Amino acid sequence: MKFLYVAPRYHTNQIPIIRGLKRAGHEVCFLSQYAGKMEDYRDVTPVVVGYSPFFLFWDRLYLKWMGKRDAYAADRKIKLGFPPIGRLAGQIKKSGADVAILRERSVYSVAACLLCRRYHIPAILYNQSPLWEDRIKEDIPHRLMRRLTPNVRMTPVMGIWGENKKKEPGAVFVPFVMEPAMPPEEREERFSEGGVIRIFCIGKYEKRKNQQMLLEVLERLSPQYPLYLSVAGECTTDAHQAYYEGLTQYVRTHGLENRVTLYRNLNREQVEKQYRKADLFIIPSTREPASISQLEAMAFSLPVICSDANGTACYVENGQNGYLFRDNDKEALTEAVERIVSDPEKRRQMGNKSYRLVLEKYQIDAYLKGIEELLDRLKEPDGAAKRKHHI
Repeated sequence: MKFLYVAPRYHTNQIPIIRGLKRAGHEVCFLSQYAGKMEDYRDVTPVVVGYSPFFLFWDRLYLKWMGKRDAYAADRKIKLGFPPIGRLAGQIKKSGADVAILRERSVYSVAACLLCRRYHIPAILYNQSPLWEDRIKEDIPHRLMRRLTPNVRMTPVMGIWGENKKKEPGAVFVPFVMEPAMPPEEREERFSEGGVIRIFCIGKYEKRKNQQMLLEVLERLSPQYPLYLSVAGECTTDAHQAYYEGLTQYVRTHGLENRVTLYRNLNREQVEKQYRKADLFIIPSTREPASISQLEAMAFSLPVICSDANGTACYVENGQNGYLFRDNDKEALTEAVERIVSDPEKRRQMGNKSYRLVLEKYQIDAYLKGIEELLDRLKEPDGAAKRKHHI
């Protein structure tokens, strides 16, 4: 099959999916609104379609007027950015795709969806809203947006099922994909090298990622356990730099220089090296919609700790391959860390379970099964010729 992706940018969590599709013999075309500063193009080089000249003119005016007052002014283009219709239409038509995956409900996706309908390409919406939600918004703007975007949706975020939870019609849980990276027998050879328990954390240097809280937990537990923390963070804005400097000062003033390393802007190979050296992975962030890093850590046979409010907390089976802690709760995080670092055998067992889960649940076959289910749900308009979807 030929897959077409239309997204704001080529995100890290797409890498295993694209790689898996191509290894399975499928073709992939990726169209993006812009190019991120740290992207890995080993598997596919996105075509940056960009924005219409009119939108860029309006956006420059808005940034000049509101840039200092609105912390998210630069991100408005993801939802409101309008594409150059001719260029986008040409790329969609040229792709000859059998299915299109459109990222988010946005102005860009509305345009892409209408063009896919014009060229008779079945389209699926991909976003990270939970499968099970507290409520489905039924106001006019949301109903209109649902009509103008694909009527089936895939999400890698399960959410928490409950009596009062609701599921949007046409929504299906399709998990992230992850390649196995370091089997347990290889992990065993490096288990707690030098008697040190190495903790790894990854995330942008910003307050909601809670690296500060993790440093405080490390400081509390270090007198009892031989811990070493490595943090890999993106540091590409002034706000990132300011937060990074605050963390650096904390490390220095609290005497943690021999216990902590704060890395900036590591490439994929460098990040993988950190996973290989680690004994435990922690993602302490709050308001995390859908991180893939815990699944990456699982592929390296690592036990994982993350917040119970993390959108992809469902990938961590509490007590089996790691622990979930109460969101933004330092005491709960401390307890979870201590339960793992105090028990070497538990670390081994949880790391082994992580690897098995990756093999059993998060390979490309699971992704393709979800796509096939969504394609089966799509309604063909007015008896138009149906395409055969054999994945």
